[in-house]
Amino acid sequence: MQKLLETCLLYGIVDMGYTEPEQITTRTHALIDGGVRIIQLRAKGKEQALVKKWAIEMQHICRERNAIFVLNDYPEMAAEIKADAVHVGQDGGSLADVRKIVGPGVLVGRSTHSLEQVKQAKREGADYIGFGPLFPTGTKPGRQAIGLQDIAEAQKEADGMPVFCIGGINGTTLPQVLQAGARRVVIVSWLLQQKDIAAAASAVIREIKQAR
Repeated sequence: MQKLLETCLLYGIVDMGYTEPEQITTRTHALIDGGVRIIQLRAKGKEQALVKKWAIEMQHICRERNAIFVLNDYPEMAAEIKADAVHVGQDGGSLADVRKIVGPGVLVGRSTHSLEQVKQAKREGADYIGFGPLFPTGTKPGRQAIGLQDIAEAQKEADGMPVFCIGGINGTTLPQVLQAGARRVVIVSWLLQQKDIAAAASAVIREIKQAR
């Protein structure tokens, strides 16, 4: 999974704030059709029984189609269903504790919002990080945007650990983000709301490749 992670340029999230349960399968397939090879289930505030059901559904698709399935939060559930990866926020405890729960071979990602948090994630041995939010975003209402000025330095501090820039990135803001030095991005609401998700994802990946 680590080798596959290193090839990932666009990180997709099936966010249940923007997705109806009956859309999970089609949207997961659409993201993979567009070239996305790492996809997270984010289901904040949903019943855990439903989260588990959706996670198993997405994991099955990702496993069949050579993509990494990431469960947001719930390390215990990730271990139970043998998810490929788990993603935790700054309030998710130490990465050492998370790894004790999920066991070896499971990728662990961490959300970071500052250069100091990037350094800490690197010290803790995160497999990858999310860095943001770069812009205000409805996905994380109330979270202060950190801007673009630290992207290049975050990449430097990560020292080879994949950095996925996140927060308010869309077809309009993507060029600014890439110009600031981003090499990988997460796009959530804008991508999920495209009429042709696969085509939009493919276009984003092409744009990232051209900027690298």
